[in-house]
Amino acid sequence: MAQVKSGDKVRVHYTGKLENGDQFDSSQGSEPLEFEVGSGQVIKGFDDGLIEMAVGEKKSITIQPDDAYGQRREDFIMDVPLKEFPKNIKPELGQELELNQPDGSSVSVKIVDLNEEHVRLDANHPLAGEVLIFELELVEIVT
Repeated sequence: MAQVKSGDKVRVHYTGKLENGDQFDSSQGSEPLEFEVGSGQVIKGFDDGLIEMAVGEKKSITIQPDDAYGQRREDFIMDVPLKEFPKNIKPELGQELELNQPDGSSVSVKIVDLNEEHVRLDANHPLAGEVLIFELELVEIVT
């Protein structure tokens, strides 16, 4: 029976949970996720967990932060003086924004604190620093 190798296009159902059991994502009830293994389309630990799986096989994998979204980084948290904040945006706690970088790329940030003088922005991925547990089911190796 064929087993997944790097470069294969696969279709997989998954459910992702945190160590405390909270579910953060799932493909159940929708189409399986389709991607090329090893292409960087998904986190490294997810890619690695599929290697050598056979169609119909199910398994649970645990992914450490370094093979997922990395460790939380304090240097990804910044305080912006409220007077420098765009006038067309009314900052609210929990609000998510896209910031344009000088190189033309953008970065997602979340407002995690604010007061009369500053807005604190966090550019860490929401799952940074978390151990992720995925239940995987290999649906198909696309030929």
